[in-house]
Amino acid sequence: MTVRPSAPRAAAVAALAAVVALLLAIAGCAESTDGQLGSLTVADAGFTESKILADMYGELLGQAGYQVERTSVQNTEIAQSALEDGRIDAMPQYVATYAGLLNSQLGPGRSAGDDTAAEATGPAGSIVSSDLDSTLRLLRGLADEVGLSVLEPADAVDQNAFAVSRTFAERHHLTSLSDLGASGLPVRLAAGAECANRPFCEPGLVRVYGIRISGIIETGVATAQTKAAVRDDIAQLGLVLTTDATVADYDLVVLTDDRKLQNADNLVPIVHSGSLTPEIADALNALAPVLTTADLAELNKKVDAERQKSEDVARDYLTDRGLLGA
Repeated sequence: MTVRPSAPRAAAVAALAAVVALLLAIAGCAESTDGQLGSLTVADAGFTESKILADMYGELLGQAGYQVERTSVQNTEIAQSALEDGRIDAMPQYVATYAGLLNSQLGPGRSAGDDTAAEATGPAGSIVSSDLDSTLRLLRGLADEVGLSVLEPADAVDQNAFAVSRTFAERHHLTSLSDLGASGLPVRLAAGAECANRPFCEPGLVRVYGIRISGIIETGVATAQTKAAVRDDIAQLGLVLTTDATVADYDLVVLTDDRKLQNADNLVPIVHSGSLTPEIADALNALAPVLTTADLAELNKKVDAERQKSEDVARDYLTDRGLLGA
C-alpha cells in the first residue's frame, strides 16, 4: 500500500522544493561572474609590457564571467602554436610585428600579389607600414588563415624612437628627425648591435631622413647605457622606445618620426577563433579606445622602476579608468 502525504504536508514539500529551486537559480546567477561562461588561458610573452596587458585581459575577462588562467610563454614559435591549437585563448600582440610574423610563417612572398599587402607596404619594402588601417586589414587576413581573430587595436603603440639630449635639441633647434637630417650634423648612434642592418634603424634613418650617422655605439635598445651615452654626449642619438617612461629622467627628448619610418605596432588582442565569443570581444575591445602610449609608458615604469606587481598595476589602471567594477 502506497502511503501518500497529507494535503498540508504535500503543500509544504512543494513550497520547500520551490525555495530550493530558487536558491539554486540564484547561485547559478552568482557564478556567472566567476567562471560560469567557461575557462580561458591568457598568455604573455615574458616581458613587462606584455605581462601588464595580459593581466588587463585577464581582469576584463574575469569580470565578463570567465575563469582565467594566466601563463607566460617567451618562445615565439611555442606561443604561436599554442594560439593556433587553442591551448592559449588570448594573447597581446603588436599589429605590424605580428603581421610580419604570420606572413613569414605562411611563406615568404605569399602576399606579394595581394592588394591589401600592396597597400601596407612600408618605406623599407616591408609588407607592413606606419598606416594602421592597411596593416590591420593585412593582419586580419593572415590571422584568419591560421584560425585566429584580431580584435580592436589600442591607441597605445610601442615603436622604436630616437632621442637626443635636451641641450643638443635646443642648441640645434631640433624637434623632429627631419630637422636632424636637414641640419647635416654628423651623429653617433647608441643602439643595439642589429641596428646597422635593420631597415627601421640606421638604414632607414639614412635613407628616409638623410641623417649622417658617423658610427654606432652598441649599447642596446632603450637600455640605461644607451640613455646615459646620449646624456653624456658619448653619442648624440639614442634608440629608445615610445613606451619608455624613463627617457626624461636622463634629460632626453624624443624626436618626432614625422615621415613615418616606424611601423604601426599598436597593441592588439589576438584570440583563438574557436574560443571567441561576443562576451570576449566586448570585454577586450573596451580597452582599445582607453589605453594610450603615455599610459603604457607609465605602467611600465610602475613595474620596472617602482617594482610594483604587474597584476596590481593592471587592476588599478582598469579601475581608475572605469573599466573594472569596484
